[in-house]
Amino acid sequence: MSEMITADLVDLDLSAETKEAAARALAERMVTLGRVTDLEGFLADVAAREAQMPTGLDGGIGIPHCRSEHVTEPTLGFGRSAAGIDFGAPDGPADLIFLIAAPAGADDAHLTILSSLARQLMNAEFTSALRAVDDAAAAAALIRGDESPAAAASTASEGTEPTEGSQDSVAVSAAASADTATDTTTDTTTADTGASGERPFRIVAVTSCPTGIAHTYMAAESLENAGREAGVEVVVETQGSAGFTRLDPAVIAAADGVIFAHDVPVRDKDRFAGKPTVDVGVKAGINKPAELITEVRGKAARGEVSAGSAPGTPVERSGDSAEGYGTKLRKWLMSGVSYMVPFVAAGGLLIALGFAIGGYKINKAPSVMDHFMWLQADSWGALFFQIGVVSFGFLVPVLAGYIAYGMADRPGLVPGFVGGAISLTINAGFLGGLAAGLIAGGVVIGIQKVKIPASLRGIMPVVVIPLISAAIVGFLMFVVIGKPIASAQKGMTDWLNGLTGTNAVLLGALLGLMMCFDLGGPVNKVAYTFATAGIAVASPSDSAMKIMAAVMAAGMVPPLAMALATTVRGRLFTETERENGKAAWVLGASFISEGAIPFAAADPLRVIPSAMVGGAVTGSLSMAFDATLRAPHGGIFVVPLIGNPFLYLIAIAAGVCVTTALVVVLKGMRKQAPEGTGAGVADTAIAAKVDSKEPVAA
Repeated sequence: MSEMITADLVDLDLSAETKEAAARALAERMVTLGRVTDLEGFLADVAAREAQMPTGLDGGIGIPHCRSEHVTEPTLGFGRSAAGIDFGAPDGPADLIFLIAAPAGADDAHLTILSSLARQLMNAEFTSALRAVDDAAAAAALIRGDESPAAAASTASEGTEPTEGSQDSVAVSAAASADTATDTTTDTTTADTGASGERPFRIVAVTSCPTGIAHTYMAAESLENAGREAGVEVVVETQGSAGFTRLDPAVIAAADGVIFAHDVPVRDKDRFAGKPTVDVGVKAGINKPAELITEVRGKAARGEVSAGSAPGTPVERSGDSAEGYGTKLRKWLMSGVSYMVPFVAAGGLLIALGFAIGGYKINKAPSVMDHFMWLQADSWGALFFQIGVVSFGFLVPVLAGYIAYGMADRPGLVPGFVGGAISLTINAGFLGGLAAGLIAGGVVIGIQKVKIPASLRGIMPVVVIPLISAAIVGFLMFVVIGKPIASAQKGMTDWLNGLTGTNAVLLGALLGLMMCFDLGGPVNKVAYTFATAGIAVASPSDSAMKIMAAVMAAGMVPPLAMALATTVRGRLFTETERENGKAAWVLGASFISEGAIPFAAADPLRVIPSAMVGGAVTGSLSMAFDATLRAPHGGIFVVPLIGNPFLYLIAIAAGVCVTTALVVVLKGMRKQAPEGTGAGVADTAIAAKVDSKEPVAA
């Protein structure tokens, strides 16, 4: 491995005045060395990460960072600013700036080194040496671990001798520090035991963050330091990107309490059931470890233990004051969306392929189980279409199931999937799936709060919770939610039938709004059913074909607009959303509105209204252009069947542009508040200054 930082990547007189300029100055050095292949693309990824969560830390440190496909190898750039640069830290500007560039798939050795750097930054002697060093090569050697902070500060020749294999030196140094910390804790607590005759209070902890490189280790270091100060034995399992080593079951069994500081689900959480538990976001583990230790000790004194196999679910996190209910809700929705996306992509592309091969009537083909001819294109088209339809059948249940999972861990899966499947049965669509997932998660959390005898805890997660929660969610979906949705759907259908003779442009706008409201849900289906019923006759009227054209055109707008938005302003979207945008081109062109669901579920208040406006524009223009359509489906694959096809495509383009513009404007105006969901490389950085123990902003 080449060195991650060299003298060429150090600027001890960084003149930039803003964090964007600082990132650019250091990134340009990486481009010069061939470490970054696309400067603007890389800076867009850095900006997107910065928008998710400020990277300024107390103590005058800024750590802009990202994973990027434009990075060829893990690289560190270091800049020192005399004036200071605002990176969003509560205590003011940063004078030490690290730009951390990680490839999309950094190997374990590199990840270990990056996490070790974060631990080094918690050392006040280390940061003081960085402020005093006057040579770029010496600064790079200090950061690599080739030179000790004491030697760098004093510039004395008797400092620590450089070690071979500088890439490993930081990792070795940090590992030794960690081992020393553990030994110190053990020695301290042993001494306490000898003096008082009592063993120390024992805590096991798990830390994890979305990327598992930075905040994960920062929280671990912070908890360990706070434990030593309090005379408490703290053993931490870091579930990071480089893998994790499970705590010894004997250590867990002997623990008096558990702390979960995490922003992603804890792996193998069942191991910790039945103990006093504090469950918070990873930033709370960084900023207030002493409070968490006090809290878990208080729970142990009161005899409060976790129930079942999912103690302290994410919805119960109250330790992180910066994380509001809106942020939590977005996390739950994103949990469902992340698992749903592969079904959208696979099913939608297979359906599109079926239409491309078999034509617009392929949705009427008989089952390929009964009729399949190996040498007929129509049979292959029908096969792809029917596989895609089956894949789409999982879309809403998976969405609901994993929303509930994000809220309540594994016990939420059964009621979530059941509620999502019922949502399809009652034609509640994707909005019904969202409701089902949230209801299921809430029901499970409520059940888990009920105190039960210890003898029953073993059967709670596999029998009692699934049984009771599925029954409650099923009742609510069938009896409470189903009837109102069915009534609303019938009412909308009757209302549309009454509007057939009114102004065509207004009717087109209304149908466009409905098609884009819930993206395949009941409102969308009412508009689509209304249109298809009009052409399902031997000789459909001209007005019926105009309505069908307007409905299909509007339904293509949301996914196409999301695809365009992720292309023209990619920094406003996550890396996953940008990948989804590539598939959305094909899904939108194939009239598969569900291609926009991942975007709508993640940010409904901005995406859905924007899509509705664009759909209304497209629907009204289609009617104004007198475009007609005889086919009920197919998207661009049925353009030969469209009357006035050129103007029809212009109507679609207009709606796509309107929706794209609105989404870009609305996302650009949103408040950039910390959400705890960012995927960062430096998310392990400094929790508190060693000398003052002040809390740090994550």
